[in-house]
Amino acid sequence: MSQGTVHRRSFLGAMAAGASAARAGPRRRVAIVGTGVRGSGTWGRELLKYQGQNVEIIALCDINRKRLEAARQRIGIDVATYTNLERMLRETRPDLLIVTTRDSTHHEQIILAMEMGFDVLTEKPMTTDEKKCQAILDTERKTGRKVTVAFNYRYSNTAQKIKELLMEGAIGQVTSVDFHWYLDVYHGADYFRRWHAYRANSGTLWVHKATHHFDLINWYLAADPVEVFAYAALRKYGRNGPFRGTNCRTCPHKSDCQFFWDITKSPELVSLYVEAESEDGYMRDACVFRSDIDIWDTMVASVRYSSGAMMSYSLNAFMPYEGYHLAFNGMDGRIEVRVYERQPWEVKREDAIRVTRNFGKSEVIVLPYAPGGHFGADPRLMAMIFEPNKPDPLGQRAGSRAGAMSLLTGVAADRSALTGKPVRIADLIRL
Repeated sequence: MSQGTVHRRSFLGAMAAGASAARAGPRRRVAIVGTGVRGSGTWGRELLKYQGQNVEIIALCDINRKRLEAARQRIGIDVATYTNLERMLRETRPDLLIVTTRDSTHHEQIILAMEMGFDVLTEKPMTTDEKKCQAILDTERKTGRKVTVAFNYRYSNTAQKIKELLMEGAIGQVTSVDFHWYLDVYHGADYFRRWHAYRANSGTLWVHKATHHFDLINWYLAADPVEVFAYAALRKYGRNGPFRGTNCRTCPHKSDCQFFWDITKSPELVSLYVEAESEDGYMRDACVFRSDIDIWDTMVASVRYSSGAMMSYSLNAFMPYEGYHLAFNGMDGRIEVRVYERQPWEVKREDAIRVTRNFGKSEVIVLPYAPGGHFGADPRLMAMIFEPNKPDPLGQRAGSRAGAMSLLTGVAADRSALTGKPVRIADLIRL
């Protein structure tokens, strides 16, 4: 069994982040398993920045000792560190375990924690296939513990306003949705450099990335997906590339490849990944044209919902700009928004929602970006989770059922793309 390590220094980082804890009452004691960028950043350093008065990070766990130490320094805390999750939970007894490991292993940490008597907050997707999803739901029911899923997209200014409009009946009953997401040649390519490039790890982008989008629609419509039909292809990355290498740092095609990326320009990524390669061999800057990549980069799907609404969805991973186009077609009008997250032209730091009513006027609602990660969504998500008395009029808190419905939409889409047949959600799982 791996041994835990306790660092006995001043705890200044944690104390500074939680300076107002005495005024706010006892802080919630959390432990984190998985200390990559998301675990050490959003749920480490940023969590203490925004919720330090309510949260105390008491332990970290990762199978990679070097990354674990780099993450501890990045967060700025002196706490117990472990390479064995069971031991960490048994010795530290946190109020909550935060899971930010590789997607395909989420179920292992979630189930273990619940069986040992702990509640869990997991990054999306909750897991990667229907069997693991069923196991999580069954364990939650059996143990009486609680799983929370971190769907931060629900919390942006734009998402909140769209939900309000739909709840108000601004366009009547929604009959169909047009939803098209564009990943650019920087962010999109990055999924093909990392562990996400293999379906065994990520469930493909249908699950890892699109689960965000499917959750938004489930939440917007207050409905469940019923049936999915999809097509998908790998057109740009993997075996389609003109060059082949192991990783960018050692590649002989640096000067010719448009996708060359120099990880050494980021000190944080160097400490978290490059300097930790000797532990597990994982390379954060692997070649996007590796011949064994087996996820899709071009995807389209049709989804039917329990409300009677239908959605046309697409995801493309090598576009010249990043963002999405979303529209709701209702019995009494249409709501439409275009969001640009990164683009080769200048735009204002705001989104505009157009609401057009049948036989009526069209109005534009302009919403500025809020401060904080993901256009202000991350701080709001944290507040909703760690401020239990906070009102939730839009129903933004997400549990295991929301986690299941979103990831199963992706699982069904992937299954349909592989078989050429529509897939019913009810055939995948027992709720």
